Amino acid sequence: MRTHFPGSGAARVRDLRRTERGFATETYLFEIEDAAGVVPMVLRRPPDMSLFPDYDLLRQVLVMQRLAGTGIPVPAVTWLERGDNPLGSPYFVMNRLAGQAPSDYPSYHTAGNYYEATPEQRARMWWGCVDTIAEVNRLDWQALGLGFLAFPRYGAGVLEQGVNYLDAALRWACEGEPPETYRRAIAYLRDNLREPERITLCWGDARMSNILYDKDFRVSGVLDWEIAHLGCPESDLAWLLFLDWACSEYEGHAPLPGTPSRAETIAYYEKRTGTTVGDLDYQEVFSAALLSVPLLRMTHRVQLPPEVNITGFCTARIEQLLN
Repeated sequence: MRTHFPGSGAARVRDLRRTERGFATETYLFEIEDAAGVVPMVLRRPPDMSLFPDYDLLRQVLVMQRLAGTGIPVPAVTWLERGDNPLGSPYFVMNRLAGQAPSDYPSYHTAGNYYEATPEQRARMWWGCVDTIAEVNRLDWQALGLGFLAFPRYGAGVLEQGVNYLDAALRWACEGEPPETYRRAIAYLRDNLREPERITLCWGDARMSNILYDKDFRVSGVLDWEIAHLGCPESDLAWLLFLDWACSEYEGHAPLPGTPSRAETIAYYEKRTGTTVGDLDYQEVFSAALLSVPLLRMTHRVQLPPEVNITGFCTARIEQLLN
C-alpha cells in the first residue's frame, strides 16, 4: 500500500474484512489511513477454484478504466498486480463507491433496501438499473478501445462466438458432457443463431444487486464487470429479467409492488435506446446457460450431493423457454 498509494508514504491498512458479495471473485473491503485521512477501498482477486475457464483480472480492470469519464459510475482502479507479490495471487485495488446494493442472497424481493423501500422508490431503483443498461449498450465500444472483449477464436460473429464459447465453457465446467438441459440449450442457440444488425457493449452481469444506490434511491455505482462482452442489445436486458424471475416467481412469490412488469421494462428500454427489442427468449436461454457455468463447476468440483441443486433456477428457466 505504501508503494502504490499516493499519500505520505506512511499509509496503513485497517478494518480488512472479506465480503461474501458475488462468488466469481474474492472481494475484501478495507480502509487506508494516511496523514490526509481515511480512504475506503476494495481488493479483488481470483477465487482458489476458478469458476470460468478464461477468468482474467486485467480484462475487468481495462473495462473499468476505459469506462471512466463515460458517465457510468464505475470504481477507479488504483493498481493491478499480476506478478509475484506478498499476497501470493494476482489482485487489484480500487476505490470503494458510496451506496448500498439490493440484497443478493436472500433475494432483494424478500430483504434489503429494495424490500424496505416504498413502491415509488422501488420503481426508481428499477428504472435506474434499466437506464444504466441502456447507457452501457449505447456506448461506442470501438472508440473506447473495447474490441478486446470479442472472442474471434470462437467464430466470426459475436453471437456465434458467444454460443461456441458457452459450449466450451459448459464442457470445461463439467469436465465432459453437460446435462441434457444444457445440450438442448446449445442446440437451440445454434439452430436459431442470427447475428445482430448492431453490436453493443454488454455489461454482462446486469442485475439489481450489482448497482449501488444512494439515500435517494438513485444509482451511485455500477459493479462487477467480469463477464463484460460484445454482443447484441438484448443481452443485458435478458439477464436482468431472467434473474428477477429467479428472485420472485421461481421462489414462489410475486415481485414486490412498484416493480415494473416485463412488458413495461421492454417498452422503457426501447424508448431509452431507440431500438426494437428482438428475440429476448433467445438471450434468456443464453443467460441461464452462461450463469450455470460457475454453478456447474462448483457442483462438479465440490461434488455436491444430488439433493443440493444450485443450478435449479437456471435449468427451470431453460426448460420453460424451450418447451
